Amino acid sequence: MPIITWIRKNKLSAFLLAVIGFYILKSFTSTFLGSVSLGQRNYSKGIGGADFGMALPAPMNLGSDADMIVPSYGEAAPQPEITDRMVVQESYLSLLVKNVVESRNRILTLARENGGYMVSASTENPQDAATANITIRVKSESLEPVLTALRGLAVKVVSENLRGTDVTDEYVDIEKRIAIYEKTKAQYEAILERAQEISDITNLTSQIISTQGQIDRLRGQQEGMKQRSATAKITVYLSTDELALPYAPTEMWRPEVIFKQAVRSLVGHARKLGTIAIWTGVYAVIWLPALVIILLIRKRMQKPPLKKTN
Repeated sequence: MPIITWIRKNKLSAFLLAVIGFYILKSFTSTFLGSVSLGQRNYSKGIGGADFGMALPAPMNLGSDADMIVPSYGEAAPQPEITDRMVVQESYLSLLVKNVVESRNRILTLARENGGYMVSASTENPQDAATANITIRVKSESLEPVLTALRGLAVKVVSENLRGTDVTDEYVDIEKRIAIYEKTKAQYEAILERAQEISDITNLTSQIISTQGQIDRLRGQQEGMKQRSATAKITVYLSTDELALPYAPTEMWRPEVIFKQAVRSLVGHARKLGTIAIWTGVYAVIWLPALVIILLIRKRMQKPPLKKTN
């Protein structure tokens, strides 16, 4: 076969091609498998990243006394009979103001006057207009008065969004899990009182400590829910330029907005082209020798055979 004949005559070139192909295949395989594993990864998270899908500690095989079945839980079941709901409230406002610094200071004063505090605040002074981003927390019962006061600071309320997340079901579900853990712990402690083997005592003690750790963790999640529902988070965006605020314009066609979007799109595409150029240059150590070798092979294969002379 022509390929085998060429390999025999060009062993070094064939070896280099094999090495390059191996590394390209390895890089592609690792990238593909990594993306698949990330796509298949499943997280069971609750409010604030709390893990509500944890498994209870498996009971030890210590006879009939330790034969306990510990149920596992999925998503929290609705609790319609509870009337006093626990809701985490968040509000977002974009305000057009005359003076960004004065409005920012007034917002911080409003937070302190209503039993709240500042979470974060940042002020920037670009060439066209000053902007600020302030996040505060106030008592939940003071949310509406504070929002009313914030609207009064603005020349124009550009956008407003109020969002509430009900965590009552998760809170009740955690309470039930704590009860299961506490029952499990009590069973471990009862077995520990009758245990005589050192290994059984050691294992039981470890299980009790682990179970208590799970209880403490769940109690901490409940406390976090209480604190977040007791206060409301308000994020305010301030600017003297309406176009600098995060909102969608109501008008269908605005030339100045379209111009800014076109400039941003141009910059974005330029960055993408620059990224492609950098990657191409870096990987030139692979594709450039491979291209040269392929061209040489093609040139040799296209050479007409030498005519034998009598």
